[in-house]
Amino acid sequence: MKFFKYNLMSVCAASLMFVSCDLTQEPEDTMSPDTYFKTATQLGLWTQGYYDMLDSDGIVATNADDNVDNALGELMMGQRTAASSSRWNWGALRRVNYYFEHKACDESVSAPYDAESYFFRAYFYFVKVRRFGDVPYYTQVLKDNDTELLRKKRDDRGYVIDRVLEDLDEAYRLGTKSRDLVKVTKWTALALKSRVALYEGTWRKYRGLPDADKYLRAAADAAEEFISNSGYSIQKTGSEPYRNLFNAIDATNTEVVLARKYGNKANVMHSIPFNIKNDRQGFTRRFMNHYLMADGSFYSSVADYDRKIFADEVAGRDPRLSQTVLCPGYIQVGATKVTANDLTAITGYQPIKYVGNANYDGSKKAFTDLPLFRAAEVYLNFAEAKAELGTLTQDDLDRSVNKIRDRVGMPHMSMVDANSNIDPLMVDYYPNVTQSANTGVILEIRRERTIELCLEGFRQWDILRWKEGAQLTRPFYGVYFPAEGEYDMDGDGKADLLVSSAAKPASWKGNYKQIGKDITLTGGSEGMIHALPNLAIEWNEERDYLWPIPASERVLSGGALSQNPGWTDTTNFD
Repeated sequence: MKFFKYNLMSVCAASLMFVSCDLTQEPEDTMSPDTYFKTATQLGLWTQGYYDMLDSDGIVATNADDNVDNALGELMMGQRTAASSSRWNWGALRRVNYYFEHKACDESVSAPYDAESYFFRAYFYFVKVRRFGDVPYYTQVLKDNDTELLRKKRDDRGYVIDRVLEDLDEAYRLGTKSRDLVKVTKWTALALKSRVALYEGTWRKYRGLPDADKYLRAAADAAEEFISNSGYSIQKTGSEPYRNLFNAIDATNTEVVLARKYGNKANVMHSIPFNIKNDRQGFTRRFMNHYLMADGSFYSSVADYDRKIFADEVAGRDPRLSQTVLCPGYIQVGATKVTANDLTAITGYQPIKYVGNANYDGSKKAFTDLPLFRAAEVYLNFAEAKAELGTLTQDDLDRSVNKIRDRVGMPHMSMVDANSNIDPLMVDYYPNVTQSANTGVILEIRRERTIELCLEGFRQWDILRWKEGAQLTRPFYGVYFPAEGEYDMDGDGKADLLVSSAAKPASWKGNYKQIGKDITLTGGSEGMIHALPNLAIEWNEERDYLWPIPASERVLSGGALSQNPGWTDTTNFD
């Protein structure tokens, strides 16, 4: 089935503000609004096109303070400019608004497709606000003579987010109750609402902006409704339930609310395992230090915690560590032998999350599903929103964070203990955190969020909403080596890695890394791996939390589009 074609110039596809574009062109075949949008089948075919808006496998490689690789993104590298700024594109919104203008079915027929349309208009605008802040808000398909609308100024982000939440309320009202891994339901709407409202609430709170509590309450309420009535829970099956959640060929709807489906029969594949190795993606020591000991105590309380060799560093920790990072004893899915840590990762901490059978390790060879919304995130949204509001109780923790910890048998989080015994590492990692009676539990919820949701596309945005951007400038440290020599990296009692400043001895048959060439250590011949040692990241607190508005779009708007604070361009507009 062919869909309506948008015969637009390339610049028009990037913006609704190019007044010479024909935004109302009719289809080039027999379909038209008069003959389409009249049956459930037709509506379903149209709304299926919305799903391209969702994240894909690239989110796994999004760098922040928790993981880095050979090719840091534009935010980390300081490469954003008004001349090159991207993603100011509006074609996906046009598709949604076109649906609302031309739908010709009774709500009894159109309800699930209406729900999808409301959901994806909300999703579209949340992504735009998160990136650019204030943006122009449209609910109609623009015509080429809509000069005033085409040259519209940016709407305040609060106004836009309020419309987003209204759309999500409609998606919830109209959505189906039944679970569906590949279709939006009322539960997906609640999950997104908790995400959006938490983002906006904390964005405002950590900048002293009004209405923070309004959005935090909305986040908590949406998450509580999800927890109480959706029926979703934390997946606990198997000996490694956290690892299994992300290397499964088919996502399970016990916990996963919405997933991007892949399949070898349809030849829809991804390259996550390939990219992890090929790009040398590695977790940072800062991230690794978030994992508690298995008994619930701080890793920072262990004597000489910052000078432990790899095998000792990862021993006796939260079980999610060994289900996320390649540790001694790791056996890949379908294999029978242990895979040693050969320092392929740029920091020495190699991710195994999303890694399945070795047959899927090649480029475009993997077809495991990619979870996009899951119950654990909603639980964490609930706990964080209530903690930031100051209304969190122990019962709230037991209904949320502690359900997540139960998956791997970790001790429960105690609100009293969290607030009375604060980990100095967490204070160091999040210096801008709210100073209140709940500071400790907020930090512990951030710890939980960091490790539970790693590589799922959240960390960069969490750092931005918490106003902790300066933390991205810290050095990227990795595995510690107390001296040159041989190391046992797979836990079999035999050395399999040689770290030395000299050339590789002819007699050495194991893995070898030459100091100064393959790796850099903080102390020269000893110390932590220092990944990307020559990179100096800068952060402008007054500018860098938002992307610049593309200069070309400001020109097309005749200056109606204002520029974000701190960014400059050559448009000569104020």
